[in-house]
Order: sequence, then C-alpha cells, then structure tokens
Amino acid sequence: MSTRRNQTFNKAALYCSLMLVAVLSAQVIAQPSSSRGFRGRGIYGDWQVKVEFGERQMESILSFSRNQEGQYTGQWISFWGVNELKDVKFEENKLSFVQVVRFGDNEFTQNFTGTVEDGKITGILSSDRGESKLEGQRSPRMSRAVGNWEIKFKMGDREITTTLVVKADKEGQLKGEWQSQWGEHEITDLQYERGNLTFKRKSKFQERQMESSFEGTIGRDYTLTGVIKSEMGEVPAEGKLIGAPLIGTWNLDIESERGPRKQRLRINPDMSALYGSTLIKKINLDGDKVSFKYVRSFGDQEFETSFEGKLAESKLTGELTTSRGTRKVKGTKVVRRRRRSTGQ
Repeated sequence: MSTRRNQTFNKAALYCSLMLVAVLSAQVIAQPSSSRGFRGRGIYGDWQVKVEFGERQMESILSFSRNQEGQYTGQWISFWGVNELKDVKFEENKLSFVQVVRFGDNEFTQNFTGTVEDGKITGILSSDRGESKLEGQRSPRMSRAVGNWEIKFKMGDREITTTLVVKADKEGQLKGEWQSQWGEHEITDLQYERGNLTFKRKSKFQERQMESSFEGTIGRDYTLTGVIKSEMGEVPAEGKLIGAPLIGTWNLDIESERGPRKQRLRINPDMSALYGSTLIKKINLDGDKVSFKYVRSFGDQEFETSFEGKLAESKLTGELTTSRGTRKVKGTKVVRRRRRSTGQ
C-alpha cells in the first residue's frame, strides 16, 4: 500500500513539476489584512499572481526588494521553493524580469513583460513553449496590532495579568477581546495607527460597572507600553505579543537528494503563516518547540506534511516529515533594514 501511495505521489509531483516548468507557478493563499498603503511603494513587497495554463489557473507569489546597491531584486515563491529572478527592471509602471528554473541538467527560461498600476500587475510570460497571461495584486498586509497580547498592570499591590486578543476582519477592521478571570469586559473603538494602539473598555464586576480607556504604543520588537485610564486614575500597563520571537520571515534550507532547496516561511502576528505559497492555519510554539502541519491534494489523494523543530534566537532547526520520509531543515530569520513606518 505504501509503495502504491508513493508511486501515486511521484506521478502527481512529476505532473505538477512539468506544469511549474511551463508556467513557473504554484499556489498562494492571501494573507488576511487591509490593502491600504500600496501607493508610493513601487513594486516593493509581495504580490499574489495568477497564471493561465490552458483551462487551469495557477497561483504564486512574486516578492520584490532592493539590494545594497539600490537595484531591484525579486523572487518567485511557490510550493516547490524559491527561485531568484534575474534582470528585474521597473520604470514608469513597466515591469520586466527573467526567471530560470533548473531540473537536474535541464534549464528553462521564461520572460515577463507587463505593467504595474493601482496595486495590480498584468502582463505576459513568454518562453519557447508559448505565452501565458499573468495577473495579480499586491498582497495585503496584516496589522501589527493583530494577535494575542499578554498584558500586565498593578491594582494596588496586586499584579494583574490579562490577554488582549486582536483580530482583523476581511476589510481590515480591528476587533478586540479582553480575556480575564475577573469580571466581564467589552472592547470598543479599537484603533491602531502609526504604532499607536487605543481602545475603550466596559467592565462589569458582579453589580458594579466601570469604563476605562487605553492608550499605548507597539514597539518594533512587539512590546506594548501604555496607560489604562479610568475614574480610579491612571495605571501603567506593559505587554508583549505571544509568539513574537517567531513572527516575521524565515529563509529555509531543506535537504534534498539534489542538494539544499530554498523555501520561505512567513509567520504573521496571529501565528498563521505561509510556507512557500501554502497556507498554514496555525504555527504552534511551546517554549522553544515549534511545529505545524498542512495537507495538499494531488488528484484524489491527500498528502500531509508536518514540521517539528526548535527555536534558538534567530535560528530555526528541525525536520519535515512526509509519507516519503524525513528531511532536515535549517532556517534563518530575515532582519529587515529600517524603513519609515506606514502604520500597518
């Protein structure tokens, strides 16, 4: 049964590899967030793109940045891994690049020419196999306020620890929930802009009701510092985002028979993630132990992949396990150069 299952997987993987060569694409699931802030950013950041292949439509991620010399660089990110783009050019809304994919001793090249306007990419991918239409839009950005915040403050000599849960809806509007073993609470008017977090809170303790407000700032290291104001006065409060050491972008090296394969893991503030272009609903962090899993379908077959590893400072090590075996993974966290805050 195991041999037949592996044969089915190998055939499916080969089929998808050929499709990848033809259109250089793979699956991406949109990250939840507001789409504000794309104007004035050029092509910098991630783009969700779709490529037509016959009657099928495949999806992938294009990620653009600049190197130290100020030149544009790019990556095509998919379930299969990360491929570096060549000759990335962007001028007067015109975008072009070249991608080279290697399979063993074979090399395949495809060229893109298109336009970028109003947060959308349109154009044509061309190769000796023909042309394919590409369309996409800028990936939404998740607010830094989203996630589970552990907040501590003092009432007299007693230290109180609560959890503030912040979520964003499809339109990017923020909602909050105050979780505490003391009383019942309702969060309203939750706002986050340019590093500043504010909200109002109504609390009920048996028959007593009280209103308060919070004003604070979120640091680059996902720490929260602010003040709770009520009829009882002002109380300093401090907090931290649960899972903060994992949040961000990780460059992964995955062992394979043909040498290390590059992949990207992007973890959001709410601990959802994109492994390549595959959505991970939740990354688990228990102390220094990290784990996640996902399931992909090939035809009528489903194949599960799981990861278990350890986090040490800005390094992630562990193993990916599938029905075909286990592969070692090493990851390094990407440290972004400081950019002017956009409030997202």
